[in-house]
Amino acid sequence: MRDTLDRLRSIIAAFLRERQFPVELYDARDSQSPPQVARFSAVLLAASLHMRRHEKEMQRFIERERGVLSSLPTAFLSLSLSAAGAHDPARASEERLQTLRQLNRCTDELFEKTRWRPDHTEFVAGALMYTRYNPLVRWIMRRIAQKEGASTDTSRDHVFTDWGALDRFAEGFASSLAPELRAAS
Repeated sequence: MRDTLDRLRSIIAAFLRERQFPVELYDARDSQSPPQVARFSAVLLAASLHMRRHEKEMQRFIERERGVLSSLPTAFLSLSLSAAGAHDPARASEERLQTLRQLNRCTDELFEKTRWRPDHTEFVAGALMYTRYNPLVRWIMRRIAQKEGASTDTSRDHVFTDWGALDRFAEGFASSLAPELRAAS
């Protein structure tokens, strides 16, 4: 999931830079050089969801920066395999709705714990990176995938991210930002 999260961050950063927004990337796990959030004009956070919980590092980051985040335009991307089920047209609409409700509960739990709520939230489907997992993790992920009706072919990786939907989300977020936030040309 980390590879997909890193790729997602890079793609969104490139997308915003193409539209003349200055962008800086930070990893919430890097406690040695935390960003000076107060100097930003907007913030887009992205976190992985595992076992119905977002990363602890992201929770701590939000709690630490809550005051500043509450004063800026913000967006939150929640990356998970569950999001693939919420967007899968092959699944029954009630099943997709049930998954979406669960994803909303997970983000609401994070927002309640941190007492912060972003302006925009998006659920992004992740990937099964079977070839990069150690044998135990591969076995566990295969069992979860089997239960969820996802691919159990462990000989290759499976990326479920809808990059077009991600572009549309980034476009919507960029459009919501004031034009003066763009870098001087």
